Amino acid sequence: MSHEISSDYRLSTLPEDRRPLCILGLGLIGGSLMRDAQAAGWPVFGWNRSEKTVTRARRDGYDVSADLEATLRRAEEADALLVLGVPMPALSFLLDAISQHAPTCGFTDVTSVKQEVHDLVEAKGMSDRFVGGHPMAGTANSGWQATMHGLFRGAVWVVTYDNARELAAAEDKRWLDTWVRVVGLAEEVGASVIPAIARRHDSAVGRVSHLPHILAEALAVAGDSGGPLALSLAASSFRDGTRVAGTDPDLVRAMVENNRPAVLEALDQTIELLQGAREDIAHPDRSLKTLAEDGHAARGRFEARAGRNKGDASNRPIIRVRPGAPGWLDQLRSAESMGAQIGIF
Repeated sequence: MSHEISSDYRLSTLPEDRRPLCILGLGLIGGSLMRDAQAAGWPVFGWNRSEKTVTRARRDGYDVSADLEATLRRAEEADALLVLGVPMPALSFLLDAISQHAPTCGFTDVTSVKQEVHDLVEAKGMSDRFVGGHPMAGTANSGWQATMHGLFRGAVWVVTYDNARELAAAEDKRWLDTWVRVVGLAEEVGASVIPAIARRHDSAVGRVSHLPHILAEALAVAGDSGGPLALSLAASSFRDGTRVAGTDPDLVRAMVENNRPAVLEALDQTIELLQGAREDIAHPDRSLKTLAEDGHAARGRFEARAGRNKGDASNRPIIRVRPGAPGWLDQLRSAESMGAQIGIF
């Protein structure tokens, strides 16, 4: 499964698996995934509710339909891996459709929260063929018009393992097959796979993904309140700090409000830090020294792991696992605790 898109990143040694991919929802993530999968030679087709999006995707040369039932029946016949690329509020409807028209297909998702999705899938009795996913990639733009090749190259793709078992029973093999296919898909498009339990994923992204959106919105408002002169003087620090404030407000609300407990914990800690900074600045006999030094050190630890600039080589640990082998779940837990990338063989 090695192709130009991901040859620099693939760690797994998997047999060629060209069963089709069916993407449901063709926004930035789903649409970009369709572009990269097709470029890699993967049989891929998809669905989108908007006829306008379907028309645009077809004009660009992609096999897309607005008929959900027909698309799911096709996926069932082809043993396709389903990728759910719709917003959280649409997942329940989509899961019901999958249950009815694609009852044996394995499926994954790309939403930015995982516990709520896992809970919903479990409530519908579909956990035996579901593997949660979250590609840590995106831009401030959305919709098919924002899709691009190479969006996932060098990005982290979280793959959950909440539903993993010892897999002794035959019915469990479908979940393991789905898990391997999801890892293979992520690597195919150039991403680095890191395993995580859903609730731990949500806690982490609350700090490094959802909280930055809130801070960016607040910084954008504070800067704008300075009037035309402030905006004319604003340079790279303001531009970089507010970049994600350009994201569709409805998308920001959805990701933050679906992860309230984790975001609240991170926000409370941040408010405490900011309040301390305010007190330091307000008193002439005090200094911002501690926060400045702690922040500088924290940024240094991030750069040591992820690189200084986007696209730099990562220094994350790497662990190879053999899915289903004795002790493989312990390996996944170890990789999660270290934030390690995995490869499978």
